[in-house]
Amino acid sequence: MKKIIVSILAMGMAFSLAACGSKNSDTADKAAETNKVTAENKEADKPENITIQTLNGNKESVEMKVPYDPQRIAVLDMASLDILDSLNLGDRVVGAADTSLDYLQDYVTNENITNLGTIKEADLEAVMSCEPDVIFIGGRLAASYDALSEIAPVVYLSTDTEIGLVESVNKNVTTIASMFGMEDQVNTLMKDFDSRIEKLSAFAEGKTAIIGMCTSGGFNVLGNDGRCSLIGKEVGFENIGTDANIDTSTHGNEASFEFVVEKNPDYIFVMDRDAAIGTDGAKLAQDIMENELIMGTDAYKNGNLVYLEHPAVWYTAEGGVHALNLMLQDLENALLK
Repeated sequence: MKKIIVSILAMGMAFSLAACGSKNSDTADKAAETNKVTAENKEADKPENITIQTLNGNKESVEMKVPYDPQRIAVLDMASLDILDSLNLGDRVVGAADTSLDYLQDYVTNENITNLGTIKEADLEAVMSCEPDVIFIGGRLAASYDALSEIAPVVYLSTDTEIGLVESVNKNVTTIASMFGMEDQVNTLMKDFDSRIEKLSAFAEGKTAIIGMCTSGGFNVLGNDGRCSLIGKEVGFENIGTDANIDTSTHGNEASFEFVVEKNPDYIFVMDRDAAIGTDGAKLAQDIMENELIMGTDAYKNGNLVYLEHPAVWYTAEGGVHALNLMLQDLENALLK
C-alpha cells in the first residue's frame, strides 16, 4: 500500500513540475515576444531624418535635415571625430582624414577605414567610395562644402569665440549627440570643465599675458578671436598682445621680440604650429623664443614662459571633448603646480 501511495505522489510531483516548466517556458516566450515587439516599436518610432543647426559653405548658420542615427560616417574634421569617439561611435566611421593626434590614431591605422585626405584637402573620390550617410567637416574645408554635399549631407561645425570654447564644445556635442539619440550623455561628457575653468580663472585674475604661435621661424601674437582664445577669454588672463579690433583669428599677427619686451607680460604662452603640423626642418619653439630679448622679460625670469604641451590638439582639434581636456591639462600643469 505504501508503495502505491509513494508512486502516486511521485507521479503528481512529476506532473506538477512538468506543468510548472511549461508555464515558465510560456512566460519566457511571452517576455521574449514582448521585448521583440518593444524593440520593433522603438525602431519604428525612430525618425528617418532630424533637423540640426549647422553652417553652410559661406559659414552662415542654417537649419539642415540630416539622417537620424547614421550608420556610415565620413569625418574630415578632428574636433568632430574627437566628439564621435567620445560618444563611442567610432565603429560608424568608414572614412577619416589623416591626423597626427595620438588619441585618434586608430582611425588612421585601421585598414577598414578609408583615408579621405587631410583636413585641408579632401580626396573626393575616396569620400564617394566609402558611401557615407553623412560627412563632417571643419572650417578648413568650407570651400569644398558644395562638392562634398553632392555626395552626402555635410555637417559643418565650428567654435565661436563670442560664446567661448567650452560653450562651443557643449553646443557641438549636443548637436552630434542629437543625431544619434544620445543627448543624455552630453552632461556626463561636459561635467568637469566649468569647475576646472573656475580654478584656472582664480589663478589668472589680475595677470597679464601675451599669447602667441611660433611658425616659420617667427612669433605671431594671437588675440581672443581665434586659436588659443581659451586662455584670454575664459581662463581670464589679460591678453595684452593685440588690439581688440585687430583680426588675429587665422594665424595671428607677426610680432617682433622687441614688442614682447616692451609689453613685458606676466606670462607668455606659446603654441608651436610647426610641431603641430610636422613641418620638416622647422625650428622648435624653444629655439625661437629663448633668445636674449625674451630672456630679459619678467615672464622668462619668473619661469612663466609656457610652451603648450599638446600643440597639435590646440591647432587641429580645438572644439573636441578630449581636446578640451588636454588643453586644460596643459594650463593646469603649467599654472597649478
